[in-house]
Order: sequence, then C-alpha cells, then structure tokens
Amino acid sequence: MYSNDAFSQWLGIERLEISKGNCRLQMTVRKEMLNGFNIAHGGITYSLADSALAFAANTHGNKSLSLETSISHLAPVKEGDILTAITTEESLTGEKGKYLISIVNQEGKEVASFKGMVHRSSKTWF
Repeated sequence: MYSNDAFSQWLGIERLEISKGNCRLQMTVRKEMLNGFNIAHGGITYSLADSALAFAANTHGNKSLSLETSISHLAPVKEGDILTAITTEESLTGEKGKYLISIVNQEGKEVASFKGMVHRSSKTWF
C-alpha cells in the first residue's frame, strides 16, 4: 500500500510497525509544513493520523475508506519535531471499524488525538 501512496511518501512518513488493526508511523516536521505562526499547520498532524488510519484499517485485506474522522490539536508542533502516530483498533464489526490514533512528539507528549470510523468494503486489495 505504501509503495502507491505518494502523499505519505511526500510527508516523509516511515512505517515503524504494522500489525492487524494497529500501526505506528513516524515523520519529522519540515519547514515547509509550518503555518504563519511558525508552528506546524494542523493539516500535518491530521494527514499523519489519516495515513495511520488507512494503514491500520487496511491490514485486514479489505479496502477500507474513512466515513468520519475528528482530531483534537492538544499542543503546538514545531519544525524538527518527530511525530509518532500510534493507532489502536477499538472495534471491528462487519463493515465498520473504529480507530483511535494518538500523535506524540519525540518527548512522548501527546500533541493530537484522532478518531476515525471506516467502511470495510467486500473488495480486497491484496
């Protein structure tokens, strides 16, 4: 999946661990990811979390697409910060999957919390 994911590659996302329903991804915040306040644009943490949702949800082999997502930005993110997305599958029932993603910085401080619900298609991708 990663080999076809140009956006995750552009973000510089590294896959640390991927298992059924769970994953850990990591990336470093670059200068071009900062907003006018010299902190990371909120879309950066959202994009990391959304990629983590996709990687975790698709580990079961069914093409999974997000239905609903939300994010809480808990602390500012700065250039050079190393962000890790830690994904947990909370439930998986039939066509729906529910996931929680915690984004932490290199100090272990949670900077964002993301919730996602996916639809699991009957189509397989691998």
